[in-house]
Amino acid sequence: MAGGVFVIQADDSLVELTEAGYDTEDVLQGLLAKYPNLLAGDQVDADSPRRWLLISRETALSSEEGGSWQFSVDHLLLDQDAIPTLVEVKRAGDTRARREVVAQMLDYAANAVAYGPVRSIQAQFEERCRDEGRDPGEELLACAGPDLDGQEFWERAKTNLQAGRIRLVFVADEIHKDLRRIVEFLNEQMDPAEVLAIEVRQFVGEGVKVLVPSVIGKTETAAGRKGGGQARPRWDEQAFLADLEARYTSGCEGARAIIEWAKRNDCRFSYGTGEVAAFTVGVRSGDVWEIPVCLYASGAVGITFRYMNNKPRFSDQSARIALLRMFNKVPGVSIDEARLNGEPAIDLAVLSQPQSRDAFIRVLDWFAAEVKAMGAKVDAPSVEENPGMRA
Repeated sequence: MAGGVFVIQADDSLVELTEAGYDTEDVLQGLLAKYPNLLAGDQVDADSPRRWLLISRETALSSEEGGSWQFSVDHLLLDQDAIPTLVEVKRAGDTRARREVVAQMLDYAANAVAYGPVRSIQAQFEERCRDEGRDPGEELLACAGPDLDGQEFWERAKTNLQAGRIRLVFVADEIHKDLRRIVEFLNEQMDPAEVLAIEVRQFVGEGVKVLVPSVIGKTETAAGRKGGGQARPRWDEQAFLADLEARYTSGCEGARAIIEWAKRNDCRFSYGTGEVAAFTVGVRSGDVWEIPVCLYASGAVGITFRYMNNKPRFSDQSARIALLRMFNKVPGVSIDEARLNGEPAIDLAVLSQPQSRDAFIRVLDWFAAEVKAMGAKVDAPSVEENPGMRA
């Protein structure tokens, strides 16, 4: 490392700062956890600078569905579009930063996409906030902005994970040329995933410390492959169906039936902005929206049990079991009760059959009736609120 930084202080004196490495890897990890903006969101995306939401340090990942935690990535963050960003930190002196850490990161990424339930990610985020005395709602608002509610944000994170739309970031005080070449190659080849390296150089002197991040891997070839500079897709009903039809010859009948059911029940539609079109529908229960399904243009409909277990009507496990068993009466549907807290997927092709489609919609009708009845009880005035109700 060479070079220096010059700082002109308020008294017009000149201070020369010299480059210095970090005492330990933990020091750099701690700085990133405390100051996520060191990830240089304006360099990651110049057209729409990234804002960062730290999920946690040493975030746990599983190596099998429903399994115990096997791995931990140095940092897991989400940006304002709920794109999961996995960060591995190594000092330049650690030779593993050149090859071994790449294999390690790809292993983490594969498991995060396959077995990274967003509910556990959200729980780790909320636990970190509690430990640090922070308000998770305020942190989420600062990252996502006022136009995106919390529930929609976590749904979008789930969609991004399932589509493989993630970001892998290697951080070091100096990015060796070997790692630079690997990162640039991977970023040019992987889509929709993004692979970057960030060099965070440290300059110190006379009690002053300056940190200078630089993003590596944003090549013109990678930008071309990933549609750099183009607006992210904004899905709606028409675009969703068009994307689904382009991918599959069957399944559209089931998707249309669910859309028409949602319209009849005044459901809220929440469309994502990922590479693969997706949307959820919510049934109002008082001030709460309960979500039964999420549709994906990848050809699946997810039964969103994971979002039901903290909502009024289906917070009790026995209620979710009853709903699961009703879905299992639909011809072609078989959901294991072990998936009761997850999001089991049903192939939309199953709903191309009229008998299965009609049976599936009947279950959704029952769901909507139950949720609305629960909401009516919550909204009903008590005797104390309305003395005229007394006999």
